[in-house]
Amino acid sequence: MSAIDTSTDPVQDRASRRSKRWLVLLWVVVAFLFANLFGLVLSVVVDSFGKTWFGGWLPSGFTAHWYADAWREFSLSRVMVVTLEVAVAVVVISVAVAVPASYVLARKSFPGKRVVMLLFVLPILVPPITYGIPLATLLYSWHLAGSMSGVILANLVPAVPFVILTMTPFIEQIDPKIEAAARMSGASTRVIFTRILAPLLIPGILAACILVLVRTVGMFELTFLTAGPSSTTLVVSLYDAVFAAGIRANQSVDAMATIYTVSMMVLLIVALRFVNPTQLVTRVKETD
Repeated sequence: MSAIDTSTDPVQDRASRRSKRWLVLLWVVVAFLFANLFGLVLSVVVDSFGKTWFGGWLPSGFTAHWYADAWREFSLSRVMVVTLEVAVAVVVISVAVAVPASYVLARKSFPGKRVVMLLFVLPILVPPITYGIPLATLLYSWHLAGSMSGVILANLVPAVPFVILTMTPFIEQIDPKIEAAARMSGASTRVIFTRILAPLLIPGILAACILVLVRTVGMFELTFLTAGPSSTTLVVSLYDAVFAAGIRANQSVDAMATIYTVSMMVLLIVALRFVNPTQLVTRVKETD
């Protein structure tokens, strides 16, 4: 019997080694970026508790009074309430508008459907500042900018398409035969939507609500362009604290930044707890 040839192809062996080297290099770069990001965030958190920090690895002492100072100086209680009001309003309105629109896009075929889907994608893919300036100009001409209504309307522009693109796959996964059977039993469209589809869509609606909430709290450009003294959210207030005229203690600003970072981390953890990212892939069906 002849011996079995266990030799490997030299070309494949070199390609495998090259692929492994690139993989190791990629992980090194990713680890370096995350280490820098973690170090930056950690330095802000440490400084927010430090008395003075002019040199050395750690501040000369630690205190928590900077958080109380930031809460009073930047009126964070009012800012947090405004942020919550804007976020909740955007979530409720966007879901109320986008869920029926998602149903139409998931169930109906009509000329230009792909173009409509593309138009919904644009506010999400395009940087907000590109359409934020003309949008803010329009809202100012309507005397809506500078108020809560203006901030909410501006944030609805990317929020509604985001909910539509999130909800459409959920609706497509529901068998249309369920609706057909309900119609044959005499159920009206309202009954089908409220008593049959709504319970099935709760996971998708919850996912959309959480993601829109996170997006709205972190939306800077549109809120900054349309906010006024009584409609400033946390992210815009943080920007004002850093760049507005006047002298402020760095520790107070860092304390405010820590509050914002912790708030966003909590929202993201909640989002990842209830939202499966693989469910957010939108399948656009070809139309005639």
